[in-house]
Amino acid sequence: MLLCFNHLFFENIKGFVYFHGKSTGSETYFPGKLNETEDSCLGRYIYIHDLPKRFNEDVIKDCQLITRSTDKYSMCKSLENSGLGPGIEALNASDLWKNSWFSTNQFMLEVIFHNRMKKYDCLTDDSALASAVFVPYYAGLDLRRYLWGFNTSMRDLSGIDLVAWLARKPEWKRNSGTDHFLISGRIARDFRRKSNRKSDWGSNFRLLPESENITMLTIETGYSKNDVAIPYPTYFHPANDFQVHQWQEFLRKQNRPYLFSFAGARRSKQKGPIRAEIIDQCQASNKLCNFMDCSLFNQCDDPVNLMSLFRSSVFCLQPPGDSLTRRSTFDSILSGCIPVFFHPGSAYTQYVWHLPKDHNRYSVFISSKDLRVGKVTINQTLLQVSKDEQLAMREEVIKLIPGIVYGDPRSRLETMDDAFDLAINGILKRIKVLTKN
Repeated sequence: MLLCFNHLFFENIKGFVYFHGKSTGSETYFPGKLNETEDSCLGRYIYIHDLPKRFNEDVIKDCQLITRSTDKYSMCKSLENSGLGPGIEALNASDLWKNSWFSTNQFMLEVIFHNRMKKYDCLTDDSALASAVFVPYYAGLDLRRYLWGFNTSMRDLSGIDLVAWLARKPEWKRNSGTDHFLISGRIARDFRRKSNRKSDWGSNFRLLPESENITMLTIETGYSKNDVAIPYPTYFHPANDFQVHQWQEFLRKQNRPYLFSFAGARRSKQKGPIRAEIIDQCQASNKLCNFMDCSLFNQCDDPVNLMSLFRSSVFCLQPPGDSLTRRSTFDSILSGCIPVFFHPGSAYTQYVWHLPKDHNRYSVFISSKDLRVGKVTINQTLLQVSKDEQLAMREEVIKLIPGIVYGDPRSRLETMDDAFDLAINGILKRIKVLTKN
């Protein structure tokens, strides 16, 4: 009788919440105001477009087509472990390296991010609830198939077809695509070819009128307001918080016998005069600098060699390469090595969601112009940084590590935001501003 009374009475009283017991399947009632029940995903729901396979799955299915003759190994190997690449096993750093370190290809960000997106805790099948719409187009990998030896029509075809497909969808028509975002594992400039000359680089994808409404998260932004830079993938993909804490503690105890180091190769005078100057100063530094010559086979492609170099150094030099940014920047941060920049576009104007606005907290800036004309030297600049300043900057760098690595898509970090989480937080805030009108 009491149970019946309970059912008849409380079920019709506003302000009581109905719960199902987990262990016995019994039904229980607890007082609580229904209209105050919070949806933890409110404002964070994301809808993923179910694209035709030709825009993603088929791109990596034919993985040999995205492998270049100059690649050290097949891109098919890079697709192992949800895009993280082959696991790193031949290391001497005990259990710290096991199960969370991979030979990750820097161009695999689209696959890594998509696999993380599939596990995002606020996905929705109802696009009307979504605050943002994810377009899982493997733009960079698709373009990689046609960058060499193909005409511009072939390089542009997939992007043109994609925006045509999107424009037919009700999700697009709601905000003309301003609530849509996608990922690129290539720099933004690769998608902004301004002419149809075959000799010109890249595709015109980001110059298409529809595409300009979409926010592209990319490893290096250009000058477009709709491109936002997020970190390059590193070799570390932690499966849990403990692995991150363990690695940070390991770095705090590292002996760093070299004041600074550089991993790179000389460039032509037209492409990179600063490189030659940096290498010359490093080699003339009286053993203060450790130089790894990337022109030698497999030197800089071996994660073990590279991480060992950076872990033994207080500062790591990060001049521009083929573009302003370098993956090496994030490898050095991952090693607890203080990055030294020679152009503000290498980091300061790029990773606004992931790196501190006060760049003096975690890095050193040396003007490339001053360096070339002999106004400053690398030795002189870095020797002026006191030991206390070094320690403070290194601690800041080590604290940045969770936010610049992409956790293993097959696991979950519980108490910290990684690079994926910070990117999602950033895109949701950005789209909220873009669509508030």
